Amino acid sequence: MSTDYLESVKKQFLYYKLLGEKTMAQVPDDALFWQYNSESNSIALIVKHLWGNMLSRWTDFLTTDGEKEWRNRDAEFENDISTRDELLARWNAGWTCLFASIDSLTDEDLQKEIFIRNMGHSVLEAINRQLAHYPYHVGQIVFIGKMVCGEKWHSLSIPRGNSVDYNSDKFAQPKRKEHFTDEFMR
Repeated sequence: MSTDYLESVKKQFLYYKLLGEKTMAQVPDDALFWQYNSESNSIALIVKHLWGNMLSRWTDFLTTDGEKEWRNRDAEFENDISTRDELLARWNAGWTCLFASIDSLTDEDLQKEIFIRNMGHSVLEAINRQLAHYPYHVGQIVFIGKMVCGEKWHSLSIPRGNSVDYNSDKFAQPKRKEHFTDEFMR
């Protein structure tokens, strides 16, 4: 079960990474920095926060506290990103750190205890914690993308009004194990 769990977790993280990337690909450069109001976050700020969290949580995952001394969480909500390329570089750096850590884990690691802000978690609990946190923020990215794109938005799921046709097509096919593809997202 453990190896299946790690593969499943990786598949879920890949799914949310892809949702964020497909959203940012649709959003014009200037809209990556748009904020609804001064209390809300732009896509750029959310990406910066995810990047900071991922680097802190997944660097030396098994051996150091997940809240690193060098992390400045408050600064993650101050925009110092000015281009799409810089934004995507941080996005990719965070995910690269996460996947390298997940790939290094073994079944035996899942019950080990790690700490986040000096609070003990099993590795499995810590992974689940991040698997809840990151989709929360990717959902915000998608929502902002839909707002700024308006009528130009291309659905990342089954477009409205297409559920019956989509399901008819799916149920007309033989049962199979789902592998990660764009189709997995619907």
